[in-house]
Amino acid sequence: MSAAWRQLVLLSLAELGALGLWFSANAVLPALSRDWQLGDAGRAGLTLAVQLGFIVGTLGSALANLPDVVSPRRVVVWSTLLGAAANAAVALWVDGLGPALTLRFVTGVAMAGAYPPAMKIMATWFREGRGLAIGLLIGALTVGSASPYLIQGIGDLPWRGTLLTASLLALVGAVMAQTFVTEGPHRFPPARFDLRMAAAVFRERGARLACFGYFGHMWELYAMWAWVGVFLAESLDARGGGSYAGLNAAGATFVVIAAGAPGCWLGGVASDRWGRTTLTIVAMALSGACALVTGLTFGGPPLLTLLLALVWGVTIVADSAQFSTAITELSPPAYVGTALTTQTCVGFALTLVTIWLVPALVRRGGWPAAFAALAIGPMLGIVAMARLRRLPESVRLAGGRR
Repeated sequence: MSAAWRQLVLLSLAELGALGLWFSANAVLPALSRDWQLGDAGRAGLTLAVQLGFIVGTLGSALANLPDVVSPRRVVVWSTLLGAAANAAVALWVDGLGPALTLRFVTGVAMAGAYPPAMKIMATWFREGRGLAIGLLIGALTVGSASPYLIQGIGDLPWRGTLLTASLLALVGAVMAQTFVTEGPHRFPPARFDLRMAAAVFRERGARLACFGYFGHMWELYAMWAWVGVFLAESLDARGGGSYAGLNAAGATFVVIAAGAPGCWLGGVASDRWGRTTLTIVAMALSGACALVTGLTFGGPPLLTLLLALVWGVTIVADSAQFSTAITELSPPAYVGTALTTQTCVGFALTLVTIWLVPALVRRGGWPAAFAALAIGPMLGIVAMARLRRLPESVRLAGGRR
């Protein structure tokens, strides 16, 4: 195995452990709702706190050019340790929503240092095949995000045990990153602090359109990940019980979200072979179609619901890495880390809207209306990537494969 692929495996494993912190509270929402008597606002708040923390963290990181003036490996390690500590504190000492929201916010800030800098590290190891490499990394992040549902689904642990297990896995990830991960031979030029570079990604036409495509993708992604577990559980309840091919709702949620990992791999292969805009347009068309039809199966045959949710889980994240890869190809080289961080900051700000919107729409129009609203994002994202495809700057994507 080459050094680049060895680093891809090691960094992916480290990130898999770190990203389990993101949805650790979502995986135990039924228990938290019961113990803390949470309504829709409280349940949404536990997810929104992480998203808001991530936005604040990425904004501060972008303004300070942190991923470009500090070793990205160091940022990843210390951020993961901070997130593991905040998550463990919820399990060990918290008995109510208020302190939990504060600690989940801190976890989100930590994820801002654990996620975007890892993409920059991976880009230093690959020029050819960069789309596949970052796609595999995002696939590991996807499995990591889903891992608390697996812990809950097969271990039947108390909610505190699930959170502590997620923190332990994040600690292992931090140790792996510190011990084994290094930057590669294709390092980007050193950068100096420049406050203006946080917004530079929006001044270039190509990078700006890649960001707009990403924003459409993000409108859909995290709202689906945050609420699909609730949808699957309530769909079974509406039917009067049952299972998803032998899986309980938590196990099925893990399978649906983790299905994005092979989607990321396939997306990376297709993007490097046929082009970034081609892959992102196709993936958003498919995921948008799934958003329109999956909610219609609520309370229906569980196997049909699971199959549609699986297709959605694969396609909704298949393009995610390719927007980031496009930014590494279209942005000023010395500030690639800052550009990636700015892109993710604004994209995650949009998730605050849709994560809040879904339960509100469920109350008014049911799950079909709530999920259909998510299709608006990929539709607009397709328009942005089609426009990018027509620009001369697009020849810089995937070695000329637009």
